[in-house]
Amino acid sequence: MKYYIIAGEASGDLHGSNLMKEIKLTDSKAEFRFWGGDLMKAQGGHLVRHYRDMSFMGFVEVVSNLRFILKSLEYCKKDIIAFRPHALILIDYPGFNLRVAEYAKLSGLRVYYYISPQVWAWKQSRVNNIKRDVDHMFVILPFEKAFYQKHSYPVDFVGHPLLDALPDVNTYTLHDKKIIALLPGSRKQEIKTMLPVMIDAASSFRDHEIVIACAPSIDRSLYEEFTKGKNVRLEVGKTYDILQQADAALVTSGTATLETALLNVPQVVCYKGNRFSYLIARQIVKIKYISLVNLILDAPHVKELIQAEFNVENVRAELQKILKPEVANEKREGYKKLKKLLGDKGASERTAVLINKYLTKKHVNPNWDIY
Repeated sequence: MKYYIIAGEASGDLHGSNLMKEIKLTDSKAEFRFWGGDLMKAQGGHLVRHYRDMSFMGFVEVVSNLRFILKSLEYCKKDIIAFRPHALILIDYPGFNLRVAEYAKLSGLRVYYYISPQVWAWKQSRVNNIKRDVDHMFVILPFEKAFYQKHSYPVDFVGHPLLDALPDVNTYTLHDKKIIALLPGSRKQEIKTMLPVMIDAASSFRDHEIVIACAPSIDRSLYEEFTKGKNVRLEVGKTYDILQQADAALVTSGTATLETALLNVPQVVCYKGNRFSYLIARQIVKIKYISLVNLILDAPHVKELIQAEFNVENVRAELQKILKPEVANEKREGYKKLKKLLGDKGASERTAVLINKYLTKKHVNPNWDIY
């Protein structure tokens, strides 16, 4: 069968690639056309557009690039119809994907959504659009199934795909020296904002080596703008290797906060965006925390430094705290509870099997009903 997949961010590329791998096991003749990244491209098929060309963060940034986004949306619609897939699979990226879903449904295509938009955080009215335009939703956070049930929309909780992506054993060694990991994000805008403060704060800890986890989609020269003359190591595409050796991490809010937690690394969650965008977001976002770790645990387990609080002095102070053994152990204990809440491994496999089931009306393993 033919599958058209749309992922608009680095995390979507990761989860999309693992889903494609599992789909090929359920459908030996699977044919893919997709928007994503290098990981999805490695699974085969045709990459229509790379996510690095579509990754805009914040209201101001989206508005300033609106013409390009709208042109891309129209191109995407035409490309989907020309390909005529048996299944359209959307991965998060709601501002774009929900518009694609509406068009695809009106065009008579089957629409599947893997990794729910965060409608529980803001714009809950979009649940009505999802109910209208999405045939099946596969959610990865434990509280999302109850949220959709409240809105009379049955979904499948498949577990979190990061449990499949993370390594079991560390076979990589950077140095014998202790490490502080810096994860400044996967967008140019994020890196320019977050990285200088992170470097300045971490540089105070002379007995640790500072290692920056560089996104493969970002040119190395961007990081080098902020690291010239500083004792900082750059490592591209080795985020998990770095985290497995890190004593602590400074992490830009996003999927990376959950990755860091699942690898048992004490962290400080950091975020600073356009001031105007942030003021708008505060008015409409209805959540207590910005990090996935705290949202899932429903508690302030990791420190969040947001906007004005994200400064060198505060980051340095919080980093000093989590480097203390007693505090680090406390963080790791909380991570154990987090892992239990996320369910078992196999999210990509379950999702692939369920998509095949819904496409072919086959029987599915009844033991998966717990999800």
